[in-house]
Amino acid sequence: MGKIELFDLEKHYSFYGANHSNPVNNFVHMIFVWPIFFTYLMLLHFTPAFFEFPIGFRLGLVPNFGLLVTSIYALFYVFMDKKAGPLAVILFLACWVSASLVAKHLEFALAWKVVLAAQLFCWTELVIGHGVFEKGAPALPENLTQTILMEPFYVLLEVLQLVFGYEPYPGFDATMKAKREAEIKELQEKKGKKIGFLVVGFVDGDSDD
Repeated sequence: MGKIELFDLEKHYSFYGANHSNPVNNFVHMIFVWPIFFTYLMLLHFTPAFFEFPIGFRLGLVPNFGLLVTSIYALFYVFMDKKAGPLAVILFLACWVSASLVAKHLEFALAWKVVLAAQLFCWTELVIGHGVFEKGAPALPENLTQTILMEPFYVLLEVLQLVFGYEPYPGFDATMKAKREAEIKELQEKKGKKIGFLVVGFVDGDSDD
């Protein structure tokens, strides 16, 4: 039985890895991706609750869109990797709990300013990482869903591999290296075609004058 494309770890990992092949850009993402998600959850803390949960309300844990988004990400990663997925669940729940508590303490009037400043700073760093070190645009416009869903897990897997030599299965790194190289070659060919198209268009336009 073939893999469901949405939960195909190899497909997502190779695509994301090809767009983050520069080690400096990769490190920048390791630092700033999770703070983006954390502050996003802070903002979602102020969305309406789906149901009454008195104990949670008193603690500052509201069953709202913040919990829903956290659950979607957590389940998505469990389906993709049965070993690292549960760790991702723990990290996401920890993010939701801590983000909720921080947001409750700051209150909306201050929290949204903190979130805005953090988001602007983190996204700026990611754009610089791509533009200066990766020499290319972020993958976000090319595949919005894939990039947004995969980014935190890719960073987690990269950290686990770097620190513990973790692989979802034996030979995963070697397989991904080959797939990333193929993806990078394909991306370079696409860029070459775009540049060629622009040059031809410019020459044709100039000759018409």
